[in-house]
Amino acid sequence: MVNLDNVDVMRTIARTRAIGGSLIVTIPKEIVREEDLKEGEIVEIEIGRPKKSFFGAARGVGQFTKQDEMKTHG
Repeated sequence: MVNLDNVDVMRTIARTRAIGGSLIVTIPKEIVREEDLKEGEIVEIEIGRPKKSFFGAARGVGQFTKQDEMKTHG
């Protein structure tokens, strides 16, 4: 078991790619430099999906009118 109480955590979002039957994730070079990572080292990866933001998804849709409301109830 690894104690991570005194570990600084860096976060990034990466896309998975298929290699054979496995998926790989590339660690960005900025994190590689910052953490001084070397090939063959063991690192801990936490898996999670970013929450999707729908901010601005309805841009360009005008306000509902009284006529629109009547169409959905009639």
